[in-house]
Amino acid sequence: MLAEQRARAILQQISQHQTVSVTDLCQATGASEATIRRDLNALARQGKLVKIHGGATSLEEEEFLAREPDLATKQRYSREKERIARYASGLVGEDDVVFLDTGTTMLHLADHLKGSKALFVTSSIDLAGRLTAHSLHVYVLGGALKLGTVDIVGAEALNALRRYNFTKVFLGTSGVSISQGFTTPDPEAAALKSLAASRAQSVYMLADSSKFGRVTAATILPLEAAQIITDKLPDRKYLDSTDIIAV
Repeated sequence: MLAEQRARAILQQISQHQTVSVTDLCQATGASEATIRRDLNALARQGKLVKIHGGATSLEEEEFLAREPDLATKQRYSREKERIARYASGLVGEDDVVFLDTGTTMLHLADHLKGSKALFVTSSIDLAGRLTAHSLHVYVLGGALKLGTVDIVGAEALNALRRYNFTKVFLGTSGVSISQGFTTPDPEAAALKSLAASRAQSVYMLADSSKFGRVTAATILPLEAAQIITDKLPDRKYLDSTDIIAV
């Protein structure tokens, strides 16, 4: 089978099944695994599919968000965020050094950490206040306050963050996409989240199910760089890219 014929056959298989393995494509085309992998790389570069571990999946019908959601939007899915936060709190041990990101799910998480002996670091003034109200040991990064919020961003915050090593990092995201990974509308926030993840032994992304299939301006991490904790898995194809806990 010629390369163009294989490409058509591969795209037909993906159209029919959404996600296919290299083994499936070998059987469908009679080509070797090495040949199929080269074909998938070429088709991914052409923007015709998304290459995943062990195969490929169809391009997502993604919603692009150009700006930060408003407060009313952020307050939706409160029950789902509460479940996610409750589960995440159970992962925090007494000897942990934990970075907590900004966002409404993190505020829920703080309320489930009462009595914890862990050390917490955050870039959120709101979250720091919630943690100290529960008599927890917390450090706040220094830096510039983000307009419209009381979250700390910028070069000073990044420099402060580099002084820490974390056992666990809990991050928030505005979008979860196989092709673009975890994203947020603010590049400065993305840089802070990415750096925090690089300083951690374990990284958890707290994302309610509404975030899947969305893309925003700045990529935080690829999907494989963090374990997702969510209320519901919208599509099993995400399991090919990372570990997901649905609570």
